[in-house]
Amino acid sequence: MSIRKRKQDRKTENESLSGLNRREFLKTAIATGVFATGSGLITSCSSQTLVRQAEVKYGTDEFTFAYISDSHLLARGREHRFAKSLIKAVEDVNALEPQPDFVLYGGDLAQLGLKEELSLGKEIIAGVKPKLYMMVGEHDWYFDMGEVWREYFGKPTYSFDHKGIHFIVLNSVVVEDYWSKPKMTPMERMLFMAQLDNPKGRPFTVGKEQCKWLSNDLSAINKNTPIIVFSHSPLYKLYKAWNFWTDDAEEVQELLSTFKAVTVIHGHTHQALTNKIRNITFHGMMSTAWPWPYAPEGIPKLTVQMDRPDPFNQFDGTGWGIVDTLHDGNVNKTYKLWDRNPMIVSYDKVSTGRGLVPGPSY
Repeated sequence: MSIRKRKQDRKTENESLSGLNRREFLKTAIATGVFATGSGLITSCSSQTLVRQAEVKYGTDEFTFAYISDSHLLARGREHRFAKSLIKAVEDVNALEPQPDFVLYGGDLAQLGLKEELSLGKEIIAGVKPKLYMMVGEHDWYFDMGEVWREYFGKPTYSFDHKGIHFIVLNSVVVEDYWSKPKMTPMERMLFMAQLDNPKGRPFTVGKEQCKWLSNDLSAINKNTPIIVFSHSPLYKLYKAWNFWTDDAEEVQELLSTFKAVTVIHGHTHQALTNKIRNITFHGMMSTAWPWPYAPEGIPKLTVQMDRPDPFNQFDGTGWGIVDTLHDGNVNKTYKLWDRNPMIVSYDKVSTGRGLVPGPSY
């Protein structure tokens, strides 16, 4: 998160600090070289010293990462509109100044999980300038049970640390076998999994094996360390008829419940979504391919829904996004809709629940 030095005289700066909350004060202090003690304001501190003090107090520097998700590429080359949308997202991220620390791809790179589709996606997404992290979606996985995806991108479950935050990437589209009896072909299985409404299917899960891995991974992490989890399916129960749902969500939430600041960022739903359960804030990613309608029930109260997209505009209701991580490990999220104004979801408003009215941002 960039902070520009304000062009005000020192007296005006000092007077303006009195009404700020702690986070706003810290940002202003770093920008101006001012910080507070119990006895008042001191103006001789450098911004580097303030950043070091913030690291000790909050455990992390502020930084930005970008996300791109749900491109659903078909094996029709770079001129197909889904491929053009992904190319545009990559170009938009590369044009950011300053550059984000990394980019997270949120799953469903392919539509039918074919090698030709994943190869095209690998070629396009490799063009992002920052470091790239990949997450798998069901459309990437169920043609060959992830064989090509793992060959191209590695393990679907892993964790990493960045500037004081512990990041976790999950494969949350694990489904109980319903395709062996009666036996389906790989494409039949994939077409079943690709349906929005699949009454014969099974719900997504994280699964016992992965929950055990998650428990072991978290056991080594200090409880004050901020946690950000990337999941393709929402790690809560939104709308089962469309499989906007993770069947063992409560088990995953319980494993995360003892940490001070937890954010989950998910794909799959192709829409702006915001939820908060106990200590966990959830944000849904948009798709670069197409927007889904909102489910007829179960939408979290904190969600400010987008207007119905224009069906004659292929970019309406789609895009990518930016996440600004704050000193306390929570996040502000910006939806970068291509043909609309950005939507900003600030943690301050989510945490208090005050002033949440439909509009372009809150």
